[in-house]
Amino acid sequence: MSKVQTASKFTQTAAEQPLPMKIDVKIGSIRPDGNVRAYASVNLNDCFAIRNVKIVDSTKGLFIAMPSYKAGNGEYKDICFPVTKEFREQLNQAVVDAYQQALTQSQTQGRQLMEQASQPEQQPGMQMAGL
Repeated sequence: MSKVQTASKFTQTAAEQPLPMKIDVKIGSIRPDGNVRAYASVNLNDCFAIRNVKIVDSTKGLFIAMPSYKAGNGEYKDICFPVTKEFREQLNQAVVDAYQQALTQSQTQGRQLMEQASQPEQQPGMQMAGL
């Protein structure tokens, strides 16, 4: 058996790939200013990790930009990318959903900290007397 035949023996088509794939997303730094709103790390089926995925805000809404490199002609090329339209949509939605959740959580924590800072501190056993 030749090397080509051996390699093709293990090749699966996109139609054979089960969807949905397990996608775990961790949102890194959230940036309120600029087009890049945050960076994410993505793990696929606990088997493949993608770092430095950008969450970008555009006139059409949020989308993800995969890690890329600058080619010799000045054009940027993605290092890794979804092959099918269906998986591209699934990945984009998973990352954007995780970003929205992290943003909401961050805003909730910020409000809680502001409320705590605005409340006067009381020591246990002491009561404030009216003047």
